Amino acid sequence: MSVLIACAHGTKDPDGQATILRVVEDVRAALPGHDVRDAYVDVHGPYCKDVVAGVSPGADTSAVVVPLLLAGGYHVYHDIAEAVGGRDDVVSATALGPDARLIDIVLERIHEAGVPETATLVLAAAGSSDPRSEADTATAAEMLRARWGGPVRIGYAAGIHPTVADAVTEAREYGEDGVVAVASFLLAPGFFQKRLTEAGADYVTAPLAPHPRLVEIVLDRYRDAGGS
Repeated sequence: MSVLIACAHGTKDPDGQATILRVVEDVRAALPGHDVRDAYVDVHGPYCKDVVAGVSPGADTSAVVVPLLLAGGYHVYHDIAEAVGGRDDVVSATALGPDARLIDIVLERIHEAGVPETATLVLAAAGSSDPRSEADTATAAEMLRARWGGPVRIGYAAGIHPTVADAVTEAREYGEDGVVAVASFLLAPGFFQKRLTEAGADYVTAPLAPHPRLVEIVLDRYRDAGGS
């Protein structure tokens, strides 16, 4: 049997921590009898490398680290890869996105917020200088663009440009309908989500977690990586 290590970024925000633990509990409930553990790459423990080290080698034991991250990037390709490096019995799955089911959740949050169907959307991701993460976010934006009636832009909460605030300002300058909504592409509440509320948009949607579709994606990533 494989251990599922659900590895999130980490946050100081108590609501954000509780939300991630809710996702882990939902995954645990969907895999009765399995060993499901939480881990983090930054801010607080238990850190991924320590959780991986805590998996005892054995003929009947292996582990899959499933990144609770919406795009690939430094944390997936460096931090998690380094944590599983040198272990034949521990592997890393791919990030949660891109995945059409994430866009299902984004649209659900948009409708919950009452955003008009012709509004300009700014898909607001955390931000990473890793081009693989940017490419994943661009793919997510294309998926959203294919299903939304109005324009869709990308903004980042930190690290790179355009910032979410810049994307909101540019949308207003171009006069796109006059209504601008920030569609959170963040997993949980925290510092970055608070930044979205300060970007000057008419609407800001809630983060994606918790949600049953997230559990589906986590289980698919786990099984695709060899978990059983």
